[in-house]
Amino acid sequence: MAQLVNLTLLLVMILLLSLFSMDAAAKPSINRPQRRYNPQTIVYIKASCQTTLYPNLCLRCLYKFAKSNIQSPQHLAHVALSVSFSRALYTRDYLLQVGKQFKALKNSNNRRDYVVLQDCLKQINDSVDQLGFSIKELERLNKIPNTLINDGVLWHISNVETWVSTALTDARTCVDYFPGHRMSKMKATIRGKVLNVAQVTSNALAIFHKYAAKYQAAAQANKRP
Repeated sequence: MAQLVNLTLLLVMILLLSLFSMDAAAKPSINRPQRRYNPQTIVYIKASCQTTLYPNLCLRCLYKFAKSNIQSPQHLAHVALSVSFSRALYTRDYLLQVGKQFKALKNSNNRRDYVVLQDCLKQINDSVDQLGFSIKELERLNKIPNTLINDGVLWHISNVETWVSTALTDARTCVDYFPGHRMSKMKATIRGKVLNVAQVTSNALAIFHKYAAKYQAAAQANKRP
């Protein structure tokens, strides 16, 4: 009898706990911070992404920053490059892990795959370096007053464009290693991740071009007699 009572009490406690959990999930906590997006930032991001080759991907990547106050080309360019850099780092780490798996397998197919993967890894590693250089160069450029347009400013802009373009070429080269015909699930996953790096880098380059355009236009205007 005592055991039956104890079992009944246990079941009642479980039921009460489950009901409490359901009620807590249904009602938002007073202390839980609510996600509030900046409407002006959303409008600005949408307009900027329309100038890229992959606008939907651009929106998905940048919407997470819509809570901040991004309303300037230089800020958005920095965010876009940071997203590209983050994706490249993540993909490099993934390729390193897959490379260890391929290396552990001894059959000839995996040896060939391992060689191809290492070539791809070199390209992505270079993309990481180039994007890192471009972000640091953009930070140097942002410290220069907007009213100052000279050859030094254009030199910084050219450096960023060159490095981001090189990172994009490297990522596209890696994509070419996996043509997409009759690939294994692993190769298809690799191709998808590398293709994502190429696409977000393409978007970042387009957004930076928009940022750099005002400097380049001002420089051309200064050269006119």
